[in-house]
Amino acid sequence: MQFNDIFDATLLGLIEGLTEFIPVSSTAHLLLVGRAIGWSSTGHSFEVLIQLGAVLAVLSVYFGKLWHLAVTLPSDPRSRRFVASILLAFLPAAIIGAMAHGFIKGVLFETPALVCTALIVGGFILLAIDRMPRRVRYTDAMDFPPLVCLIIGFFQCLAMIPGTSRSGATIVGALLMGTDKRSAAEFSFFLAMPTMAGAFAYDLIKNRDILSTNDLALIVIGFVAAFISALFVVKFLLDFVSRHGFAPFAWWRIIVGTIGLVALYAFA
Repeated sequence: MQFNDIFDATLLGLIEGLTEFIPVSSTAHLLLVGRAIGWSSTGHSFEVLIQLGAVLAVLSVYFGKLWHLAVTLPSDPRSRRFVASILLAFLPAAIIGAMAHGFIKGVLFETPALVCTALIVGGFILLAIDRMPRRVRYTDAMDFPPLVCLIIGFFQCLAMIPGTSRSGATIVGALLMGTDKRSAAEFSFFLAMPTMAGAFAYDLIKNRDILSTNDLALIVIGFVAAFISALFVVKFLLDFVSRHGFAPFAWWRIIVGTIGLVALYAFA
């Protein structure tokens, strides 16, 4: 394992943590930056497996709330309903992701023009949603009805197209269902836990025979870097969104996607 590999893994891990929970698509940033620096990983497993570091950042920040849910689960109907709603929202991605795993990793991950286009299109959609007049019906992620959660879960499936953004898709789905911006982002945090943990476990099982010791060492480095940077984002994102909305992220998507497309065709 060379210094360049360690530096690249650290850089990509930091990018993963910084972008996982904001609606800009961490996968798109990893794929585009990885392509720019000449990074390649076995079966694109690095990009998937380091996401667990970001999940642990959410777990650490929300440990108190998660502990409260665990303790009150047997006795509190509200806690049971919330946990059931998260699992319900996770279900579409679990089924469709398992069925389309080979196509996603083998085709979609290998199409950078698609990634850039998804960034741009998603940016304009996020701008439109952010400015759309809406009637807010839900301000607490704990109180989203099960049907709303299921619909958000189907929106999450759009993120299987790299560049769409898992958090972006779930936030847009939540806003269209009548949530406010803060609760939409918070629900996206909670939904990330089973979704990304499931993706980690499934990808590790699928690729366990082809991953080398060097691959695993670099994954650990990226994992730690993702945890550290995601910790910062999770602590401050909700307040930022409450004050500024999602427009800054939308414009970032459009700029990055446009630069990516120009670079792809300029150096093709």
